Amino acid sequence: MELHVRYEGDDDPEKCTARKLARFDLAELHRSAGATPYGVVLNPHAEVALSPADADHNRLVALDCSWETAEKAMFEMPGDHRALPFLVAANPVNYGQPFQLNTVEAFAGALCILGEREHAEEILAKFTWGHTFLELNEEPLRRYAECEDSTEVVEVQQEYLDAGSE
Repeated sequence: MELHVRYEGDDDPEKCTARKLARFDLAELHRSAGATPYGVVLNPHAEVALSPADADHNRLVALDCSWETAEKAMFEMPGDHRALPFLVAANPVNYGQPFQLNTVEAFAGALCILGEREHAEEILAKFTWGHTFLELNEEPLRRYAECEDSTEVVEVQQEYLDAGSE
């Protein structure tokens, strides 16, 4: 699965997971929406959840920008937009925060849901905390990957959201 990043460059370059992936030729960075290829766009504003039904695509696209600027308009790129379900961040900046994933975590979560766990492990291996993401999200990632479609993923996600509000 190809990994592509619409790169804004507004985060600390030393902490930017997209840049690190690009340095290791694990992802390709694009400076404009027009230059970003068509694929499954990981978009927290999407109305459809990513599911194993999306596994027929060969390209994942993420937007790398500061959470402060991650508005809906920023995600206007060509592609099939999908939201990642409930997952918890393991990165040092947002550790333990649900839905606050950085770029490599978003890619890894998506790859696991799409049945490409080894690829997820490969990209996370470049980060000292990478294995922690898989450990923190072991059960939900396994359950999402067992779903048939977006509807089932949303049902599983709701269980985690309901458990968190108790």
